[in-house]
Amino acid sequence: MNSASAKILIIVPAFNESGNIIRTIADIRGQKMPIDIAVIDDGSTDSTAQEASSTGVKVISLPFNLGIGGAVQTGFQYALVNQYDVAVQMDGDGQHDANSLVKILTPILEDKADMVIGSRFIEENGGFKSSFIRRVGIRFFVRLINLLTGLNVTDPTSGFRAHNKKMIAVFARQYPQDFPEPEAIVVAKRLGARIVETSVMMRKREDGQSSIRQLKSLYYMVKVTFAICLHMIRPQERLK
Repeated sequence: MNSASAKILIIVPAFNESGNIIRTIADIRGQKMPIDIAVIDDGSTDSTAQEASSTGVKVISLPFNLGIGGAVQTGFQYALVNQYDVAVQMDGDGQHDANSLVKILTPILEDKADMVIGSRFIEENGGFKSSFIRRVGIRFFVRLINLLTGLNVTDPTSGFRAHNKKMIAVFARQYPQDFPEPEAIVVAKRLGARIVETSVMMRKREDGQSSIRQLKSLYYMVKVTFAICLHMIRPQERLK
């Protein structure tokens, strides 16, 4: 499978990103690749949906804010119904550099991975780094996932990742909700999915603020840790 023949969807979850969404879409389109874009407007109270619609991309507006997990799962459901071969998750705040799309897609297109995670930490690239509390959380989940699954990942909270058709079907059916990225990795690993990381750039947010604050970060660490541990004691299935 190659990029010319593969049907590729970029899923862009967005909540109150009116100041970033047009720039994010333009960045993706600037790659000159045969890809489709679906913006999942997660119950925004600003003009995110209208701004995205003005660019001509597919916009799915949720009736109220479901959170990142619900928004991304909606994207996977759209990808499944419309028979996409690859689904790439990218944030709507413009922090993910679309120049890394080829690196994210290549292992999927070459059938070397079922899930590809874009990591800020594989190599020093001068990109934007998260706050101290988030880096603490990232290191915690790095160790937890390695301890429980044996998988070595450097950026388990990254929301820049690609999935093949098998993973689209899995995550369309069920996807973790609050702070879903670390848990989704464990779900995929328990299914026997081939998971690889590739180095990507991350930029500083130009407009607006993240919805996750320090207290929320601590809450999510506890909540996601509990969810991951539950996954580890459930009967293990295999990726079909």
